[in-house]
Amino acid sequence: MTRGKRGGVACGDWVDIAAAGDGGVIERVLDRSSLLYRADAVQEKLIAANVTQALVMVATWPGWDEDLLVRCLVAAEHAGVRVRLLLNKIDLTQRRAGARRALSVFEGACPITELSVQDGPDLLRPLLSGEVSVLVGPSGVGKSSLVNALVRGADAATGAVSVALDSGRHTTTHARLYHLDAQSDLIDSPGMQVFGMHAVGASALDAQFPEFRAFLGKCRFRDCRHLEEPDCAVRAAVEGGAVPPARLAQYAAIRRTLGA
Repeated sequence: MTRGKRGGVACGDWVDIAAAGDGGVIERVLDRSSLLYRADAVQEKLIAANVTQALVMVATWPGWDEDLLVRCLVAAEHAGVRVRLLLNKIDLTQRRAGARRALSVFEGACPITELSVQDGPDLLRPLLSGEVSVLVGPSGVGKSSLVNALVRGADAATGAVSVALDSGRHTTTHARLYHLDAQSDLIDSPGMQVFGMHAVGASALDAQFPEFRAFLGKCRFRDCRHLEEPDCAVRAAVEGGAVPPARLAQYAAIRRTLGA
């Protein structure tokens, strides 16, 4: 438990602990190197602290919410955490091609690794070595099954996928850290539902799209929103084929929700 006000501690935090009764009490949360969280206008939900990379998992089935996926990637970029997309269940061959096409728009934003639970551990172990990784994604994509394959004795709960709703059931209710070895940790997080962008803000949103960065600061107007303004370098990059049009559309959809 924490002394005084509850909350404010994330999975992955380093803390000072004082003895109290038969256990201990958290006296202080030490400085963080990173913090991944989701926030709306009212409250924020801490996901993981001191992580070096975010593994954002989707699957060939169930399908994913593109807006939620984009917001998750933006939140990780804003936290200063390296991002890698994982496409799981590629053994479902009839769905693989469509899922690959849907994810191809993100190829300029982050690496994409395709896997299944059968080959996932062997593919991921080199990527996890020496890192503090957080596994993020919607319910039903196979996060807990992958954790069980990676960590002996993890016994993470797994759940069924609803065919009618094309979605998974929430089985992981809180973030949990697993020690893979002396230098490597993996945090399994609950299925993502909402990623508010209030912590990012309208003015910083464009910098969280890696494909835009080479063109930022080159627009006619310093406060260009990259929406309808003339002589916008980002929109010119889209027209010239340097940035996928879908990425600009994703940015514009979030930007309009933030106003300004």
